[in-house]
Amino acid sequence: MTYIERIKAILQEHNGLIFTKDITENNIPRVYLASLVKTGEIERVSRGVYVDTNKIEDEMYYLQVKYPKLIYSHETALFFHGLTDRTPFEYSATVPSGYQVMSRVSESMNLYYIKKMLHQEDIVTMMTSFGNNINVYSIERTICDIVRSRNRMDSQIVNEALKRLPNRSEMDFSKVMMIANTMKIEKIVRGYLEVLL
Repeated sequence: MTYIERIKAILQEHNGLIFTKDITENNIPRVYLASLVKTGEIERVSRGVYVDTNKIEDEMYYLQVKYPKLIYSHETALFFHGLTDRTPFEYSATVPSGYQVMSRVSESMNLYYIKKMLHQEDIVTMMTSFGNNINVYSIERTICDIVRSRNRMDSQIVNEALKRLPNRSEMDFSKVMMIANTMKIEKIVRGYLEVLL
């Protein structure tokens, strides 16, 4: 198998995405990556991230692959959970305190920071419109996140999401309160839920 064929096999395996680390790990000289860019078969979309030009670009997926600690949250999670009809213009994601994301990426997203011990709690896997799996906070965690960050968010989005909660049969309100307790916002969340329920 030639180097070009190996690159194309990696692209196929990763839904049209390839990273320079994939090239290094497979002992493929980077000149072959540059050759595919030159012929227009792949395109550089970010530092170290390339996509197959014949496939539709899945920005949410490749951002999470590039920054594995990035968990989609807040407005983006509300959209995935059907708690808002507004398609987010910018993605919202949470990262642990101190985690470094390229400034160009952080400027184009709503980034939220949280203590490392709370970062990996209540993650679910959801599918993008391109069919790739991404990590999103659970519906219960998302409710706690939007209440905790309500001053940074559009109040209409927060209110609309909270009004939709009583109609959601899969909602586990005791889990919401457990998460709120861990995040030390139990009293505030209880106040919001008492108005709704």
